[in-house]
Amino acid sequence: MGASKNEMKHLDAQMSQWGSKLSNIVKIPSQFHKHLGTVIASEITVLAQESKERIITTSPVSIDNRLDELVAFQGWMDFSNQNIGNPYIIRAQVITEIYVCFVYLGESLFKAIRHECPPNTITKKCCRFLTDNPVRAFRNAIAHANWQYNSDFSGLQFWAKKGQDDTEPVCKFNLSQEDLTFWQALARCVAYASFLCLSSDKKLREE
Repeated sequence: MGASKNEMKHLDAQMSQWGSKLSNIVKIPSQFHKHLGTVIASEITVLAQESKERIITTSPVSIDNRLDELVAFQGWMDFSNQNIGNPYIIRAQVITEIYVCFVYLGESLFKAIRHECPPNTITKKCCRFLTDNPVRAFRNAIAHANWQYNSDFSGLQFWAKKGQDDTEPVCKFNLSQEDLTFWQALARCVAYASFLCLSSDKKLREE
């Protein structure tokens, strides 16, 4: 496996607390809940080389630069969590979080992995969830600046179209803080496991 066992154990531990949402929303069987990062890394590792190449070359930005960006994002999240009482830092944290997890990663990784992973794999289930509604609608709302905080800061409201029709009116969605936290945790898990494996695989082939 391209990623280290310690890195995967950390991801596994982070996602294990979300068992009920993984089952009920993402439709992942319970036997995978405590090992989600490890399972995703394993499934990415065994992809055909042609599939890995197509994922890596989705955009001109290198996979290592993508990984560096994700590591920098995690550093910012860790720093901002130490200053959680500052409302300006909290707002900056939320804006960074929703862009990286749902726009940046969706366009650079999740759509490509969804296309390349075999049916019924855990990774495909995760990427399908992260690129379908309501996450897809949220991503579009972010890109078009159609979102705001709830008046009590208990979550977010956003407006987006449910389908692809340009004439369709936008609909209002409500997103709780708990669901937002779960969505971004899943996005980070899939991204870290995938980027680490793809980057390691690329280095091995270049040696």
